[in-house]
Amino acid sequence: MTLALMTLAIFLGLGRYEVDAQTTLMNVPSTDVVSSKKVYVEMDFLTNYAWQREGSFQNYIPRTVIGLPKNFEAGVNVSFTHVTGEDSPVEVQPNVKWQFYSNENKGTAAAVGCVLYTPITNRAGTDTLGQCYAVGSKQFSGRFGPRFTGGGYVLMGAPSERSKGGAIAGYEQPLTKRLYFIADWFSGDNRFGYVSSGLSFTTTKDSSLTAGYAFANRGRGKNSLFVYYGKQF
Repeated sequence: MTLALMTLAIFLGLGRYEVDAQTTLMNVPSTDVVSSKKVYVEMDFLTNYAWQREGSFQNYIPRTVIGLPKNFEAGVNVSFTHVTGEDSPVEVQPNVKWQFYSNENKGTAAAVGCVLYTPITNRAGTDTLGQCYAVGSKQFSGRFGPRFTGGGYVLMGAPSERSKGGAIAGYEQPLTKRLYFIADWFSGDNRFGYVSSGLSFTTTKDSSLTAGYAFANRGRGKNSLFVYYGKQF
């Protein structure tokens, strides 16, 4: 994975190019859900790119989400992390989301969801925890009208995390017909506490490529480059 590839633009096209909605902005959940009977698959790659530095990591996360009736979706992520000089942990992350409100005329929507994080290997000293969230969004009209997302989240069964919850924020700004700038943020001092930014390029009507950089709220060594590629069937 080259640095040139990592600087390519991201996913989440909206509106004018008629790209199917995605379930996250970059890291935070969006108010979108996968349409009923559709399947969304994604491959994520994250690294702190310090290939020779102690503690460098590469994280691979294949994701699958299935659209269900009545604006529900359900999916599962499988996280494989390679840490230099350590065993590689594997974690399964089943998740569900419900978009309980949507008004296209006003450009507003709201959703709630939960994700369970369950370690499969290296279970000793690793928390099994749940994250539940609520988010709302406002899409402004116009060719370059942005969309704002806001909400909050709570963690359950996370004794080792300093923050048990926090705020969620997101911003999406179309730059061209296919290109978007995106930024999002989980507040808190925990494994989710990051601010991320990048670009989004819709490769086709039903596929997208993501690249950006995530800054940890605490701990510079946790910062990472990421690349996502997703496709809906």
